[in-house]
Amino acid sequence: MGLGLAILSAVAFGGSGVAAKPLIEAGLDPLHVVWLRVAGAALVMLPLAVRHRALLRRRPGLLAGFGLLAVAGVQACYFAALSRIPVGVALLIEYLAPALVLGWVRFVQRRPVTRAAAVGVVLAVGGLACVVEVWSGLGFDALGLLLALGAACCQVGYFVLSDQGSDAGEEAPDPLGVIAYGLLVGAAVLTVVARPWSMDWSVLSGAAHLDGTPVAAVVLLGWIVLVATVVAYVTGVLAVRRLSPQVAGVVACLEAVIATVLAWVLLGEHLSAPQIAGGVIVLLGAFIAQSSTPAKGSDRPVAGGGPERQLSTPGTTA
Repeated sequence: MGLGLAILSAVAFGGSGVAAKPLIEAGLDPLHVVWLRVAGAALVMLPLAVRHRALLRRRPGLLAGFGLLAVAGVQACYFAALSRIPVGVALLIEYLAPALVLGWVRFVQRRPVTRAAAVGVVLAVGGLACVVEVWSGLGFDALGLLLALGAACCQVGYFVLSDQGSDAGEEAPDPLGVIAYGLLVGAAVLTVVARPWSMDWSVLSGAAHLDGTPVAAVVLLGWIVLVATVVAYVTGVLAVRRLSPQVAGVVACLEAVIATVLAWVLLGEHLSAPQIAGGVIVLLGAFIAQSSTPAKGSDRPVAGGGPERQLSTPGTTA
């Protein structure tokens, strides 16, 4: 059951980019798409926020930080990157986050990391060099690459905040409550930044195109809100509850593969052989780094965090 939920979560998250990019190309600003996604998901999760309202008193800093970085920051940077670079490339760059987390653990927290984790980081960075084709002077838009890297950095903030989710002697916050309030905080912040009142709402009544095939814009939006956000987060959290964070993290690496394949099939975004090989190397590096993470409370060196859905880790993005 846990493995099935983890795979479902990876599929749901991986489908966000291919549904969002046609909306952006149809005329919506990337920030407006992010606002629609987060605000819509926040409304769906509102009953859970009411149920866990005690979190506002117990963990206001955690909720605010999670909303700013793990929700608003990750989504805004990722969707803005989608408007300039292919979906698969944006997601693969975002998957540098586990490597950046290791850097945080080693140089900021001054805790040792395993040799296998370091090898995984080297592989991930080398694979990324192939994905962006550094030998050709960066074949992709430089701003798009920086935005994708910004998404990875915001995801690091998620990991750090999740690692502080449970203090010694205090009950860990319910991950569903953290997700619900994170979405509410993110929606509030994005309302100020995205200014949805200036959005071209008529785009939602029309059609967007998936590699030339017209699809109702509202259908794509429904997929982004209900499947790629609500279902993805909830199934991801439940998966981590049933699996160890390390195992769930390894399975979550499928998200990058799924997103790239969907972008290839639905959007016609073809990657070259070196880019495909680089993507495989990135995922291999993430696999090695995440699978070498010791059990919680172990005296072994720390390898790093899990993927962006490991909110149930008491003490982890995207």
